[in-house]
Parts: sequence; structure tokens; C-alpha cells
Amino acid sequence: MYKLILVDDEADVREGVLSEIDWEANGFQVTDVAENGREALEMAEKSIPDVIVTDIRMPFMDGLQLSEQIRRVYPSTKIIILTGFDEFEYARKAIHLNIEEFVLKPFSAGDLLQALHKVKGRLDEEMAERENLDTLQEHYRRSIPVLREQFLVSLMTRRLTSTEIREKTEHYGMSFEGNSYMVSVMQLDNPALERGAEDANRSRFDFELQSFAVRNIAEEIVTRHGAQGYVFQHNDSVVWLGISHEADPDAVRGNSSNLLEEIRQNVEKYIKRSVTIGTGTVTPKLSDVKFSFADAAAALDYRILLGNNRVIAIEDVESRSASPIRLDELQEQAFLRCLKVGSSEEMESIVDSLFSPLMFAGSSCSFRDAQIFLLQIVTAMLKALQEPSRDLGDRLNSDANWLQEITQFDSLQEAKDWVVSTCASMMSRIANDRQTAYHSLVEQARAYTKAHFSDSEITIAKVCAHLHISSGYFSSIFKRETKMTYVNYLLHVRMEAAKELLLTTDRKTFEIAESVGYADPNYFSFSFKKQVGISPKDYRNRARGEAP
Repeated sequence: MYKLILVDDEADVREGVLSEIDWEANGFQVTDVAENGREALEMAEKSIPDVIVTDIRMPFMDGLQLSEQIRRVYPSTKIIILTGFDEFEYARKAIHLNIEEFVLKPFSAGDLLQALHKVKGRLDEEMAERENLDTLQEHYRRSIPVLREQFLVSLMTRRLTSTEIREKTEHYGMSFEGNSYMVSVMQLDNPALERGAEDANRSRFDFELQSFAVRNIAEEIVTRHGAQGYVFQHNDSVVWLGISHEADPDAVRGNSSNLLEEIRQNVEKYIKRSVTIGTGTVTPKLSDVKFSFADAAAALDYRILLGNNRVIAIEDVESRSASPIRLDELQEQAFLRCLKVGSSEEMESIVDSLFSPLMFAGSSCSFRDAQIFLLQIVTAMLKALQEPSRDLGDRLNSDANWLQEITQFDSLQEAKDWVVSTCASMMSRIANDRQTAYHSLVEQARAYTKAHFSDSEITIAKVCAHLHISSGYFSSIFKRETKMTYVNYLLHVRMEAAKELLLTTDRKTFEIAESVGYADPNYFSFSFKKQVGISPKDYRNRARGEAP
């Protein structure tokens, strides 16, 4: 069902059109009826119509002026112009507005329906095009290279399930068959150390170009050696996810080491830059390559001690046993999102999933690993406190010393229960602070409006510029808090001020109109009668007990 606004200053035309057409049967819902373009524009803000049917000659704002405004704000809305024969050439001058149809007056319901059917056909085509499976499939096919890279990055930053990996592998036409996996991370060494200070933008461009060259060299050497795996870019690094049919970790490391050394030498030879390569642990499970990636990144940190332009294996600089339990980036993002806007049930589910690797039977997690993991969770909780307000953090920190508490639990279950209860308290306080912020925002908007409603140029954009927020965010918050749109609130404020002036002064209607923000006194009278039910003059006379 397509939303439609009907605009005509003649009541009999509006009533006739509304009654003579079965709108729902023809696929339309008339959401509003307006008497002029300015009123229609205010209505469009509320409903964002698919179609506007408008007369061309109207007071305050004619059909072409309305069309111009609609085209600028709602470019996808279809417009049908109702015009007399003597106005037709004038209407055709607005060809740049891309008016969908012109209907000549006098017209029958059948004439208007014919135009509506044409417009509906175009709307249907646009809808079908958006939903067209072939179009989506072609778009998907073109997006495959990007999606593959995103999937590879997600393997490095998340612990995906075997089901997720299998589904993505099938969808993207990738193969990860092997017995062992190892991640290597390659980073160009700091250009500032080699070339000195340069223009920042040019230096960044050169760095990205050279990083791309590193990727090309790595892909060429990996292919030439018949090695399996995928080379891709992640942030400022080139990553090689190596796949081997060898089950012996030492054999995998040995083969990879020779290949990576060749990459390092070729980078130095062909692009005249040094590159340092960190290699992670060998893992038999693809779902655990994120640990190998983290270890490879950790190995890179040792170039501070060992120097640049070399291959650094994590086993050479740190002892490695079983992969520790760690809170990865995406788990932290989900945890933080839930703290800010989630439900208590969702939080319990997330905490369950975070603790399950530590608590399942047979877990090799050490006491030290468990404490480190708890510290990561508490650190994430502290991050959430940095955003809503300093006061929230002060209140919660005054309740307990979290860092001390996490060292005193007798069991993982006790630690888990503490996380759930503390997060519940945080979520409640964050929600209360957010509601207070919403209320404050709306009160500021109200105060600004009451101080400036006499300005005929006041708009949502002006209010939002004053509040330093976006109009979309403001509109949703204002309507949620006040149960009305900002346009309706501004109208209410102006009408209440006009009533007060009509009752307490002898000022002329045009003077009152100007005082409450209407540049056009006729439109003020129209709006007042629409809102109050009688004209300004009759309102004053009735209040004073005078004859109309």
C-alpha cells in the first residue's frame, strides 16, 4: 500500500476525489489531506509519502513550489499535478522537477485513476528492482572479493563456529582443507625512520601503495611455491593465513620460515623498503587461527628489542602452550553494545557464552588465565562507563573496587554471577542517565523554541544546529518524549502565543501574525482557524463577549 497526500484548496474537489475513488483497492492509502502547499509540506514530514497529488494554483504555496521543496527533501516521492488548461504551459515549465503526471481540470475519477495507475506501475517497478533476485545475485557476485576479505578478517578477530566457517566457505567458494594452520603478519617498517618527515597525506599514500606492493609480492611467492592459504590486507598489515597438510608443527614452521624470508628479501629488493614479519603458533583447528593471528601480532612487538627487517617467530621470543582464553574484539563489541542498549536476558546469554570456554568439563584454563580473562571483562565494563557520564562511573566505583574483587572469588560461577549482577546495575543506571539526557535535550529544544518562535525562519535544522545534533536523531527523540512532531509543537507554541495576544492586546491580526513568526498574515489566519476552529477575529470577539 503506497502512502498518498492529496492537496487542493477547493473543499469540493478534495471531497469528490476522496469519495469517488476506492483508494485501497487501487493500492493507495490517503494519509493526509491538505488545503495548500505549506500545509502539505508539514504533513510530509510526518508520513514521508510515496505520492503527492496536488493542485497547481493554491494560496501560501502553490503546487510547483511544493513540488520543488518535495524534490529537494524527498526525491523519491512521485508527484501528480492537477492543472487547468490555461495553466498547463506554466506547469510544463517545471519539467526540471520531473513531475510524474499532469491531470487536466476538469477531470473525472477515471482520469486521475489512469495517472495513479501509471505512477503505481513505476513504484512497483522500483520496488521490484530493489527486490529483484537476479540484481541481488549480480551484486552479490561482484561483492564476493570484498566479502572474502571480510571473512578472512573475521577469522582473525573472532572465534567462529565450525558451522559458520563451513557456510561462509561454501558461499564464497573458498577452500581451507588442511591439517595445520599458521598466521603470519607483515608490516612495513616505519617510513619516518628511513626518509624523515614528509607531507602527511603524501606519506600515507606512499605507505598504502607500498603495502599493496608487499601483498602482491607475497601472493606471487606463495603461488610460485605451491603453498596453500590466503594473502589479504588488514589495517596496515599484510596477512598470510597459511594452510598445510603437514601435521607436525615444526615442519609447518620450517617450510613457512623459508617462504617468509624470501618475501622479506624481495620486498627489500624491489620496493626498497624493509618489512618485519611476525609468525604465530601452529594450530590444528581453523576456528583457532585468531589465536595464531594474535600471537603473530605479539611477535611483531619484539622488533623494538630485536630490530626491524626480519622474521620473528612467537616461539622464539615467548613460550607457548595451549591457546589461552581471550576476549576478542567482536565479543567485546557485543558485550559493550548490550551494556548500553541490551536487555537483561541478552546480557545473561552473552556472559554465558563468554564464560563457557572456562567452565566446560575438561577445560585446561589455568587460574592465571582465568584472572586475566576476568580483567579483560572488567576493562570492557570500565570502557562502557566512560561514555554515558563521569558521574555514573563515580557512583559505581564508589560501590566497589572491581579490580580487587576479581581476585577474591572462590569459583568461576561466583565470578560469573558477579559479572551478571554488576552489569545489570550498570545497564539500569546507563538507561536512567540516557533518559535524563533525552529529557534535557527536549527541554533545551522547547526553551529555544519559546525564545525564538517569533522568527519566521525557525526550522528543525536551526534547532539542531543550536543543540549540535543531527535532525534525524532529534526528531525521533523529540517525538518519543513529547508524543508530537517538532513542527506540531512549534505550531502549538505559536498558536498559544497568538491566543494570548488576541485576548490581552488590541493589536491587529497582521501584527500578531508577525509577532508569532508568520510572515504571511493570511497563512496565519488559515493556520489559526485550522488549529482553533475559528478565525482570530472571531476568537477575540467570542472571548470578549462581542458579536461576531
